[in-house]
Amino acid sequence: MDPTQVQAPKQLSKRIVPPKPLLSAAVVVGFVALLFVIEGVDTALGHSLDDDGVIPREFGEWDNLIWYPLLHAGWSHLTGNAVPLLVLGFLATSGGLKQFAQVTAVIWLASGLGIWLVGSPASHIGASGLIFGYLSFLLVRGIFARAPWQIVVAVLVFVAYGWALWGVLPGQPGVSWEGHLFGAVGGVLAAWGVARDARRVATPGPASLPM
Repeated sequence: MDPTQVQAPKQLSKRIVPPKPLLSAAVVVGFVALLFVIEGVDTALGHSLDDDGVIPREFGEWDNLIWYPLLHAGWSHLTGNAVPLLVLGFLATSGGLKQFAQVTAVIWLASGLGIWLVGSPASHIGASGLIFGYLSFLLVRGIFARAPWQIVVAVLVFVAYGWALWGVLPGQPGVSWEGHLFGAVGGVLAAWGVARDARRVATPGPASLPM
């Protein structure tokens, strides 16, 4: 095996700047722009899409897990999510867009499944589960990867957005704290998985022997 191929995943797991920052920025901005387009369509339809979020313990609504973060309860809900999604999403691309897609998928599913299992009866919508997932991912990935500069970034992120962690606690009427909580759990799981995979690839196992 090429030594550069072995080292690449480990190096990516410790980066703090995306390997292709302009492309990463374009992807994150494009995703947020898509949310505005969807909200525009929802507004034109009289907000009928708001009922297509995750509905806890409804077996006939599983497909809503696919698009619940794409829907928002009005423009103020979306604009409140847009800036942290841009900032935290861009920082979360530091391991490359493939890793970012994997991290996003883990957070997306963890938040949605958590809501479905224990959420209060309602249609849960919004990208805040992703935001809390990216936040927790950025806060703990440096610890799992043993990357000092990522820990420095985590401290800066905590200073800027640490107050938002109160959102994982119940008690805020009209807010899906369950989505926040399980999104954050998904971020921690994603950070652990990224670090584990980097260590696994950097430490080749025994050679395969044909029989």
